[in-house]
Amino acid sequence: MVMFLFLVVALAVVVAAVTLAVVGGGENAPLPEAAPERLRDPLPPDRPVDRADVEGLRFPLAARGYRMADVDDALSRLGAELAERDARIADLESALAGARAASAHGPGRAPGEHHVSMDKPAPRQEDRP
Repeated sequence: MVMFLFLVVALAVVVAAVTLAVVGGGENAPLPEAAPERLRDPLPPDRPVDRADVEGLRFPLAARGYRMADVDDALSRLGAELAERDARIADLESALAGARAASAHGPGRAPGEHHVSMDKPAPRQEDRP
């Protein structure tokens, strides 16, 4: 009987401790709000993002994972830079195609104008077995 009474008292103490922890011990607020963690290593604002920046990016943990605002900001910045690089690559490929088309019309070149071909040269007769 003593053991049963001890278990009931221990259970009551545990329930009371959990209730006080959840409710906050009678204060107005259960627990003070912790200052939110901010992104420690933000992406550099003064230059394009490179691979090392992305690999070194660490998001602070929040109550339910990562802070959505920090992740959204980083992803939108990366998306914008990738779109900018894709546009630059498309412009350069277009300029290269235009230069190749202009070089194909060889007779229209001015005298003294030099042509640099980006195409792979054909194998010479002396190189063949």
